[in-house]
Amino acid sequence: MSKKWYNYIVSVDDAADAGQESQNAKPNSTTAPAGAKSAAQSVAEIASSIASEPKFTTPISDPTSFDEIYKAAEIPPAPQGYSILKVSQMLESEHIRNLPSDVKRSSVLVALDAAGVDIKEVIQDAIRRDRALDTYERVQQRAAEELEARKNKENSEFQAQIDKYVTEQRAKIQSNNEEVSREKQRFTGWRLKKQQEEKKIAEAVGYFVTENPITTGDVNAPPPPSKTAQRS
Repeated sequence: MSKKWYNYIVSVDDAADAGQESQNAKPNSTTAPAGAKSAAQSVAEIASSIASEPKFTTPISDPTSFDEIYKAAEIPPAPQGYSILKVSQMLESEHIRNLPSDVKRSSVLVALDAAGVDIKEVIQDAIRRDRALDTYERVQQRAAEELEARKNKENSEFQAQIDKYVTEQRAKIQSNNEEVSREKQRFTGWRLKKQQEEKKIAEAVGYFVTENPITTGDVNAPPPPSKTAQRS
C-alpha cells in the first residue's frame, strides 16, 4: 500500500542527484523525470532495512492511544526528537502551512540539517510507526474475527436450545389442546345422555303435576318465560 509520505519527503542526496541527472540528461518528453527512480530506490532500501512486522513486547490497554502502540512496538527515540510526528507538526505550522510544497519541504530539510538529523532517519521512524499501526490493526482484526467466531458458535448453541424449548412447549400446548378437545367431546356426549334421562323423568312426572319442575335443557340456557309473561 502506497504511503503519501513516501512520495512527499525525499532525501537531500536524492534531490541533489535529481538536479545533477536533469542537467546531464538529453531532452526527451517521453522520459520519466530524472532522479525519480533513484528516490524510489532510496525509499525501498530504507524500508527493507526495517523489520516488516514489529513485535509488541507489552500489552496495549488503550487501542486508541497511538503513543501506547508505538511504545509497545519499542520504536526507538527519534534523533534529536525529530520523529515523523514532529515533522508533521512542522509542516502544519502556521509559518509554512500555506506555502508551496517544495518550499515546505525545503524548510523542513533546512531545519533538520541545522539539527544534524538525516531525513532518512525521519523516514525510518515513519516506516516503523506505520508498520506498528498496520501490525496492530491485523492483531485487532484477528481478535475481532476470533470473537465473532466464538459468539456465532455460542449463538448457534443458544438458538438450538431455544428451538428445542419451543418444540417442547409446542408439544405441551398441543397435548393440552387435545386433552381439552377430548373432555369437550366427552362432556357433549354425557349432556346428550343427561337430557335424554331428564326427558324420561319429566315425562313420568308430567302425569302427576300441572307445572313440570324437571328441566330438560342446558343448565346454562336462559330460563323459559313464565305463563304470566307469555299472557302479557
